[in-house]
Amino acid sequence: MNEFSGSEPSDGYAYFGLEVREARLHAKLTQKGLADETHYQPPYISKVENGLLLGSAQFAAACDRVFNTSGFFARMRERINRREHPSWFEPYVKWEAQADTILDYNANLVTGILQTEDYAYAIYRHAHPTSSEQWVRRKVDARMRRHEALERANPPLLWVILDESCLRRQIGGIAVMRAQLGHLLSKSESPQIIIQVLPFSSGAAPATESFILLRFTEDPPLLYEESWSGGHVIDSSAQVAQAAATYDRLRADAMSPDESRALIKKVMLEEYSR
Repeated sequence: MNEFSGSEPSDGYAYFGLEVREARLHAKLTQKGLADETHYQPPYISKVENGLLLGSAQFAAACDRVFNTSGFFARMRERINRREHPSWFEPYVKWEAQADTILDYNANLVTGILQTEDYAYAIYRHAHPTSSEQWVRRKVDARMRRHEALERANPPLLWVILDESCLRRQIGGIAVMRAQLGHLLSKSESPQIIIQVLPFSSGAAPATESFILLRFTEDPPLLYEESWSGGHVIDSSAQVAQAAATYDRLRADAMSPDESRALIKKVMLEEYSR
């Protein structure tokens, strides 16, 4: 097999699926045989091979075990996964997957790493009304795979501050918002995830734009911020320090985690229970 390179098809899902199929045929396995070996179901194998689904990280690792390919499928999947994001977002995805601590402030939308599939779909569909359904679904799928950063062996501490508008801005309709807020409540029960709400009553916010700070055990911290033209990973120590000070002020102005959970539940029951 050839290492993933600049000559691969533009459709990464199809490329991954083709390589899985070729390896399966070389090993003289049926789709059911590969399903049994990897502990997945035959329909899952079919979707992967037909380029309808990018196999999970666990599936890629299982393929490397079954086919004895020394990490080929895991490396290929990682590269395809990054390339499903906008080019300016790829560096952030790489660093997010390695961070020990993620400090996230969102001024108007629930942060991507905690979005439900329906919530993310509503955002992409509304932002790109002329794009194909397949394109939108793949972007949503890529966003959902960011959850893997929270599922690794040593997950990061995720600290999220949401402006109250994130709870009240109706994205995708009542049912979608009810499920999204319920998801936030469920995730907030994890000892690795802290959620605070910055209430309207706190007055002028220390920051009007969303940003994320990434901290690492050995590497210097990084700042990620977005504008209308795209996002940027910033390693300037001065800018990172300024963002960290702003984040501390946001935490001070925000409700406590318990108070935040109570407000999320209140909004969910009062505004999205119909």
